[in-house]
Amino acid sequence: MVKRFAAFGEVMMRLQVPGYELLSQASTLNYSFSGTGVNVASALARFGHIGYLVSTLPANAVGDAAVSYLQKLGIDRSFITRGGNYVGMYFLENGFGARSSRVTYSNRLESSFNTAPEGSYDFEGIAKNIDVVHFCGITLAMNDSVRHHMKSFAKAVKENGGTVVFDCNYRPSLWGADGYEKAKPHYEEMLYFADIVMMNEKDAMFVLGMQTEREKRIEQLMELIPKVAQKYEISVIAGTHRTINGDNTHSLHGFIFKNQTFTFSNTITFSVYDRIGAGDAYTSGIVHGEMEGFSPEKTVAFAAASGMLAHTIVGDTPMSSENEIFRAMTETVGDVER
Repeated sequence: MVKRFAAFGEVMMRLQVPGYELLSQASTLNYSFSGTGVNVASALARFGHIGYLVSTLPANAVGDAAVSYLQKLGIDRSFITRGGNYVGMYFLENGFGARSSRVTYSNRLESSFNTAPEGSYDFEGIAKNIDVVHFCGITLAMNDSVRHHMKSFAKAVKENGGTVVFDCNYRPSLWGADGYEKAKPHYEEMLYFADIVMMNEKDAMFVLGMQTEREKRIEQLMELIPKVAQKYEISVIAGTHRTINGDNTHSLHGFIFKNQTFTFSNTITFSVYDRIGAGDAYTSGIVHGEMEGFSPEKTVAFAAASGMLAHTIVGDTPMSSENEIFRAMTETVGDVER
């Protein structure tokens, strides 16, 4: 069943150092456009839904390039407004071996999205024309104006019978000193709006301040997530546990909590080509499974396979089709397709 899916979020320019050079070594950069909302809306469009982005881009050549890029990803531009002067940027240096990849943000707070004034969006009109909306905790961290936009949009969607998806995605660097205390009331407001939430036990403990005597992560998860679901009346909570292995491979274990029951994916181990955006691929898999009425077992397996494949593709945005993900759910190593 085709659904109308919208994501609210910033479009960012990704400036990537070629190969494994440091930014201080490189003389060229490859650019593209991304952002959590971009990634999830594009993935849902690739799965056959109608994917919208609700955002603001500058009315200049950079904004034009961003719109063109979004259209190539299959994202509908109907709810993108134009104004302001800038897009936020981030520089990506690829890690190698013991050296981690590094992201450096630039010009983000001055972006057209983060400075869009009150009244920039017709949230009531948009809410009447979509089925599902996605919000991210990264966006929630930007400023009071953006937070007001988010909460107004979420309220409008709920009042029109739509589904609200909220990805906690807490980033300490974005909230600054005493970040947890600053973030908690805003996170709680969004959780009360949300139907589907992406989080794990760390969000429950650190952002929401929940306590547990358990020491193992899986035990903390199984104690705290049901409490979150009950307190905030959330229908579905999903997330992952990631392990980075000694040989630099990663292992991913997904879960979904629905109808008071946990369902877990198999643990998938894989090599990593580009990690940025893989969490958005997992989120898109969960949302697609819920929109399509998959069983919890099928949904969490689909999401885990989607996340795995995203690690193998350059760029932030998930590029795998539904059929490719279904195939990855049953095949561990692929040969050349002929």
